[in-house]
Amino acid sequence: MIIGVPKEIKNREFRVSMTPAGVAELISRKHQVLVQRDAGLGSGFSNEAYAAAGAAIIDHADNVYAQADLIIKVKEPLPSEYSLIKEGQIVFTYFHFASSEELTKAMIERKAICIAYETIQKADHSLPILTPMSEVAGRMSIQIAAHYLEKGNGGSGKLMGGVPGVKPARVLILGGGVVGTQAAKMAAGLGAEVVLMDINLTRLRYLADVLPANVTCLYPTKSLIEEYLLQTDVLVGAVLIPGGKAPVLASKAMIESMPKGSVVIDVAVDQGGCIETCKPTSHEHPIFLVKDVIHYCVPNIPGAVPATSTNALTNASLPYLLQLADKGWKNACKQSGEIQKGLSIVKGKVVDAMLAKTFQLSLQDITESLSE
Repeated sequence: MIIGVPKEIKNREFRVSMTPAGVAELISRKHQVLVQRDAGLGSGFSNEAYAAAGAAIIDHADNVYAQADLIIKVKEPLPSEYSLIKEGQIVFTYFHFASSEELTKAMIERKAICIAYETIQKADHSLPILTPMSEVAGRMSIQIAAHYLEKGNGGSGKLMGGVPGVKPARVLILGGGVVGTQAAKMAAGLGAEVVLMDINLTRLRYLADVLPANVTCLYPTKSLIEEYLLQTDVLVGAVLIPGGKAPVLASKAMIESMPKGSVVIDVAVDQGGCIETCKPTSHEHPIFLVKDVIHYCVPNIPGAVPATSTNALTNASLPYLLQLADKGWKNACKQSGEIQKGLSIVKGKVVDAMLAKTFQLSLQDITESLSE
C-alpha cells in the first residue's frame, strides 16, 4: 500500500503523523511511504531522517494525496485540503467530526474512507489513540493556566500553589476522564486546591483513592457548579462523549460570575466545547476575554509540544496503521472491532451512529459498508 504523510497546515500545528521509526516499520512490511518535504521539521525530524528510513520525499501536498492509497494526518483536513482527497482514499486522523458539520459534509462529498483516531475503542471502552493526546492536553492545561494567572498576562496575579500563609489558587475540573485526571495531577502537584467533578460515581471513588489529598472529588449539579465558580481561579473543561458533541456544563452566566482575572480552558473545544462562552482559538491568538475572564480554547493544544506529542501519537497509532496497510481497510475493520469503531464515513455514507445523530444524517449499517 502507498501511505502518504502530508505536512500539517493548521495554525502552529508542529506535529507530524509518523516518526521516521514508524516509517521504517511500514517500509519493512513492503509498503511505500511518501512524506511531504519538511513535514517533520516541527517535531525535530529532518527530511534526511525520513529518507534514511526508506520514505520518498515529495515536494508538494497535492502529489502526496494524488499517489497515496492511505493518508495519515494529525488534525482534520482543512478546506484547502478537501479537494485533494480522492474517492475511496483512506484518511486516518483526528477528525472530531462533531465539532464541524462543514467537515462532515465535505468528507461525505469526497466519498473518502474516514477512520477517526478518537473513536477507535478497545473492549474496555478506552480510546487508545486519543488517550496520549488527552494526557498531553490535560497536563498542559494547568501549565497554560498558571501562565495566564500571572498579572502580566492579564490574570489575577495568583500563584497556583500559593506559599505558606497564603491560600493557593482553586482549580475546578469538569470531567474525570484522562484529561481531567491528568489536569488534577498537575494542579495538585503545584499545590493548588483542586475540585474534580464527574457524574460517574465509580470513577469518582477510584479517583478519590488515587489522587492526592488536595483533590476533592464531587458529583456535579448545576447549583454546585454555580457555587464553586464564584471562587474558582481556573476552570478546565474536560468532558468527552466519544464521537459526539460535548454537553454544555457551564453557562455564560456562570462564567461571568467568576472572579476577575480567572482562567477558563476548554479542552473539549475540539468536540464543540463544554463551556458556553468558549469558541475555538489558535496558538497564534489563543485567548479572548468574557467579562474579564480569560478564555483559552485552542483545539490542538498538544501541537505546542510536538517533540513529545508526535512520538506519543506514533506509539499509539502505528499498530492500527500496520493493520490497515497490511490487510486493507475492510479486512482490518472486519477483524478488529477496535478499528471498526473508528470507521465514520465510507464512500459518502455515514456509518457512525453518534455522528449521524449529531447532524441528523442518514445512517448506513456498518456491515453493509464492509460487505459491498
